[in-house]
Amino acid sequence: MEPSSEISGRIILVPTPIGNLSDITLRALEILRGADRIACEDTRHSGQLLAHHGIPGKPLVSLHEHNEARRAPDLIAAARAGETIAVISDAGMPGISDPGYRLVQACIESGTPFEVLPGPSAVITALIGSGFPCHAFRFGGFLSVKSGKRRSALSSALDSGETGIFFESPHRIVSTLEILTEINPAAKTCVARELTKKFETYHRGTAAEVLAHFQSHAPKGEIVLLVHAPE
Repeated sequence: MEPSSEISGRIILVPTPIGNLSDITLRALEILRGADRIACEDTRHSGQLLAHHGIPGKPLVSLHEHNEARRAPDLIAAARAGETIAVISDAGMPGISDPGYRLVQACIESGTPFEVLPGPSAVITALIGSGFPCHAFRFGGFLSVKSGKRRSALSSALDSGETGIFFESPHRIVSTLEILTEINPAAKTCVARELTKKFETYHRGTAAEVLAHFQSHAPKGEIVLLVHAPE
């Protein structure tokens, strides 16, 4: 359904910093200041971001993985009644391994106006920083906790000939690198950690080399794993 021109309200997806709080656009700040309410993944976490940028006292409503389907109709109704509602996640672009997809679907189905602002994304930041080919890539979201599914996802990425990008937990990255090394020890591998933060690091090498590093250096922080078939 096409958005109705008679509706004065709207829903706006606003990317937020993935680490460094200065990585937010002027337009994003303008929208957050002017919004009637802000839907956020974690109200306490987002409250800190808003306070840092001098945006206190905004009505906040939680919108996370477990309540998005239930809360979307209320947000749609508020927008159709004239409210401007900003939607943010804890970090990066809403909808990318974060809440937002179901709300956008609800906007499309109901003809409710919505906008998507450009901004920070750990996926693109890690891709460029890895030095791996950028002309074709695939993002697989969070790798499964099940080793068999991780093996399948990694094998598929290597077989594709494209750069594969995944989010991974620091508690599982060594296990995942072991699986990757079993598949192909020469696979080009990059572990990007704590992007845009003080202790940002990129560890590049073959799967076997990167595994050896993290077997002797306990990984911490948020991790993006990138893989590419060897030349």
